[in-house]
Amino acid sequence: MATCPECDAEIEVDEFDVDKGDQLSCPECGSSLEVTSLSPLELELAPDDEDEEDEDLDDDDLADDEDGEGDEDEDDEEDGDWEE
Repeated sequence: MATCPECDAEIEVDEFDVDKGDQLSCPECGSSLEVTSLSPLELELAPDDEDEEDEDLDDDDLADDEDGEGDEDEDDEEDGDWEE
């Protein structure tokens, strides 16, 4: 038996039926949980993959802006002025 870290509900899980890293859903609150330990059986809130992808995208966008690579349209306009 394990406890939901979100709502403290007792969740009946047979430790022989799950592996570390498996994801479950709490029947009480519906939170996505991940098995982090088998002996003793412990559950933690599962990471939200969508949030991690959004954070990675934001970091990449910032890196492009700092390098000036994200501002290609502005560079094209300046190049046009020099050609005249």
